[in-house]
Amino acid sequence: MVAFGALSGAAEAVFLVLAGLVWPTRGRAVVLEAAQGLVAWERRRLRLPPVRVRGPRVFGYLGARLAPAVLGAVTSGLLVVGLVLAGIVTRALVAGRMSAGEALLQVVIGGLLLALNIQAIGSVLELDRWLARNLLEPGRREELEQRISELTTTRAGVMSAVDAERRRIERDLHDGLQQRLVSLGLLLGRARRSRDPDQAARLLTQAHGDATRALDELREVAWRVYPSALDHGTLDDALSMVAHRSAVPVRIDYRLTERPPPPVETALYFVACEAITNAAKHSGATVIHIDITRRGTEVEMRLRDDGQGGADPYGSGLQGLARRVAALDGRFALDSPPGAGTMIQVGLPCE
Repeated sequence: MVAFGALSGAAEAVFLVLAGLVWPTRGRAVVLEAAQGLVAWERRRLRLPPVRVRGPRVFGYLGARLAPAVLGAVTSGLLVVGLVLAGIVTRALVAGRMSAGEALLQVVIGGLLLALNIQAIGSVLELDRWLARNLLEPGRREELEQRISELTTTRAGVMSAVDAERRRIERDLHDGLQQRLVSLGLLLGRARRSRDPDQAARLLTQAHGDATRALDELREVAWRVYPSALDHGTLDDALSMVAHRSAVPVRIDYRLTERPPPPVETALYFVACEAITNAAKHSGATVIHIDITRRGTEVEMRLRDDGQGGADPYGSGLQGLARRVAALDGRFALDSPPGAGTMIQVGLPCE
């Protein structure tokens, strides 16, 4: 590992010289991408997790890496020289040009030098890892700044999602429920003014049907505001009710032994409802699978359909779901290749 680091250090020294010549003129994006590729290779060599670093820190790290590269070349060279000398001593002993006492002295000296060399190689490797951690990975201040930035972005996203949901509820009330209530009022008015008992009965029957449909629509709007079923049952119960009303068959595999916190259940419920609605309207799916399980400290939900795929990850609906998940420090992933269905994966911390 140290020897490879010495070789990569030589390549990085050449790269820095060439980058200094190319950077002022052209190809800055190419140079930066190449530098990030070298950093990624070094992280893999040192068995450290990958990081995404931008700006001058990349070149600062590559410049600082020359020190452990030179030290690695020296220690590796000394190890090779020691092995050659050990071979010479062994050959001299076999040929009879060296006594057993002299050979034993050489073995003791060689063993001490080998121990020092191995210690030096370990120190160089530790120095290399120390530089990779301290020059590439964000410090405590940077982590706090990044967290503040994420929280600011998430808060703005949540506010946008809430405003969008309010506008959608307003449209549902205005275009659906309000119009149906106006129609109901007209029907009742006609039935009241009618002098024909049969016609009045028909109008009242139609008004009763409209009132029933208005109650269903009102219930749907109320469920979009907050799923009251979660107050009296589990997420499995609430999603089962949604699946019963869905035009597309929904299969639910609920494998949680303990209920997640209420905010997590609510977020998972809304993600599932939006995914079911989108699949029924746009994907042409014949079945939807929902798997909910516990993985470590997260509750994970996967939603898969066999539709036509091609879902737009930047659509307002999916972006609203992603913001809702991000507000709980969760992760949201969409995989929707054309012609191969859609899969949404959500992970939310529950500890």
